[in-house]
Amino acid sequence: MPLTTMNETPTQSLDSIGIKSNQIHYQLSPSELIEQTLNRNEGVLSNSGALVIQTGEFTGRSPKDKFIVKDNLTSNTVNWNEFNIPIEEKYFDSMYEKMTQYLSKKEIWVRDCIACADTNYQISIRVINENPWSNLFAYNMFIRPSEEQLDQFKTDWHIIQAPAFLADPKTDGTRQQNFAMVSFTKKIILIGGSGYTGEMKKGIFTILNYILPQEHNVLSMHCSANVGKDGDTAIFFGLSGTGKTTLSADPNRSLIGDDEHGWNDKMIFNFEGGCYAKAIDLTEEKEPQIFHAIKTGALVENTTFFDGTNVIDFCSKKITENTRVSYPLSYISNALEPSIGNLPKNIFFLTADAYGILPPISKLNPGQAMYQFISGYTAKVAGTEAGVLEPKSTFSACFGAPFMPLHPGKYADMLGKKMKEHDVSVWLINTGWTGGAYGKGHRMNLAYTRAMITAVLDGKLNTISYEAHPVFGMMMPTTCPNVPSEILNPRNTWADKNAYDIKSKQLAREFIKNFEKYASGVSQEILDAAPKIS
Repeated sequence: MPLTTMNETPTQSLDSIGIKSNQIHYQLSPSELIEQTLNRNEGVLSNSGALVIQTGEFTGRSPKDKFIVKDNLTSNTVNWNEFNIPIEEKYFDSMYEKMTQYLSKKEIWVRDCIACADTNYQISIRVINENPWSNLFAYNMFIRPSEEQLDQFKTDWHIIQAPAFLADPKTDGTRQQNFAMVSFTKKIILIGGSGYTGEMKKGIFTILNYILPQEHNVLSMHCSANVGKDGDTAIFFGLSGTGKTTLSADPNRSLIGDDEHGWNDKMIFNFEGGCYAKAIDLTEEKEPQIFHAIKTGALVENTTFFDGTNVIDFCSKKITENTRVSYPLSYISNALEPSIGNLPKNIFFLTADAYGILPPISKLNPGQAMYQFISGYTAKVAGTEAGVLEPKSTFSACFGAPFMPLHPGKYADMLGKKMKEHDVSVWLINTGWTGGAYGKGHRMNLAYTRAMITAVLDGKLNTISYEAHPVFGMMMPTTCPNVPSEILNPRNTWADKNAYDIKSKQLAREFIKNFEKYASGVSQEILDAAPKIS
C-alpha cells in the first residue's frame, strides 16, 4: 500500500505534538486499512467480507485504569470517584513524552474526524494509531468529514492510542501496564497497553459529557434514539443486557443512533457516525439490521469461526462474551442522515430486573425519573458460575457512570428541567423477570415488551387508569393493548404474595443504600422519590 508522508501543513503535520515519524498513513480508505491489516497478519476476512480481529489481552474497557488529570480546570468540577480517578499532571506529561517518542519510531495511522452531528457543537478529533484496524474503527465510529472540511481541518482534540506501549506502574502513576488518560486542559487522550477499540469511543464520550453540559447547557446521554414517521422521537436508556439496541431497532422507525446523544433546546443529535454493537448470540432473525451490517468495512472483534470455515460463530464465548462489531451508520438502511431528530416525546428507562419485582411498564413523575436516572438500576444473573442462581443488583449512575465526569445530580437536574419544559413522558420498562426471581419466574415476553412500547408511542396509554406501586411509587397501567392485564402488576404474577412483598422491600433497601452517595448533590424533589418502606 502507498505510504503517505504528511506535508508540513497546519492540518496534517504531527510535529507540533512531538511525533516525528516518517512512516505516516493519513486518512486511508477502509479498503486500504483492511488490506494492510491482512498483509500484517493482524486479521482475517469473514465469509460476509467483514474484517475479524482480536484485541489481545483486553476485550473490554478497564474502568479502574482510566484517569483524569487533576489540575486547575478539573480539580473542583470533576466528581472524583471510583470511575473518575485523578492523576497528577506530571504523570500525564511524562507519559505523553514517552508515547510520542515511541510512536516517532513507528509506522503510524492518522485520521481526522468529527464528533457531534449538530454543527454547533462539533469537535474535531485527530486519531493516531499504531495499527491499521484501530484506525478503521475510528473511521467507522466517528463522523467522517467532507473533503472541504478536511481542507480546513483544525484539530480540537487528539487521541493517541498505542496498544503495544506499556506503562510502568512504579514510575508512571498507573495501576498496571494498561491505561487511558484524559487531560481536559491539553485536550489529549492517551491510551496504551490495550487494543480494545472501545476505549477511544468512550474517551470522546467522556469529554463530551464534561464539555456539553457545562459550556453549552446540552444534556449528554448514554442512550439510543429513534424517530417515527410523524417525527416523534423516542429515547432508550439502559445498561448492557437490558434490550437498548433490540428495542430501539424498529423497522417502522428511523434510527438516530444506538449509544450516545445530546439534547439541546431544539433537537436530539447523535455524537457518532457509526454503531458499536454487541455480537454475542447475534442471529439474522433477532437482529436483522445488525446481522446484515456485518459486511465489507465492518470491524468484528474477538469472535471465532466455525471449525474449518470463515463463518463467524456468534454464539462462541471462547475469547469473550463482549464480542463487538463496528460499522458506519449508513450500513443501517433506516438510519437518519444527518443523525438528528426532534425533541423527544417519550423516554424509556430499560432495566432487566432479575428479581421480578419491578412492573413490566410504569410511568414516572419528574422526581421519580430523576431518581431512577441517577440510580441506573439493573440486575445481572451470575449464569457463568455453575450453581449460582441469585441475581446481583447493578447500579450505574445515569446509565453510564464510568463516562460521567460531573456529579450525576447535574445530569439528572438537566433531565428533569427538560422533561418539564417539553412535557416529556418517562417510562420504566422491566425487560427482566416476572412471576418470581431468576430460577423461579421467567423472562418477560419480548413480544409483550414491544407491545407496551408501541402502545406508548401510539398514545394508547394516555387515557387508561393507573395504580401506584406500594413501595417504589411508580404508576402501573391497569390495561395495555395486546398485553395480558394480569402481568402489569408484578405482585399478581407471584404465587407467594408475601415473598414478593419481602423481596420488594429488600430491593428498595438496596436502592436507598446505593443512593446515599448522591444525596448531598440532588434536590429535595429527587430525595422524595425514593422507595418507601413501611
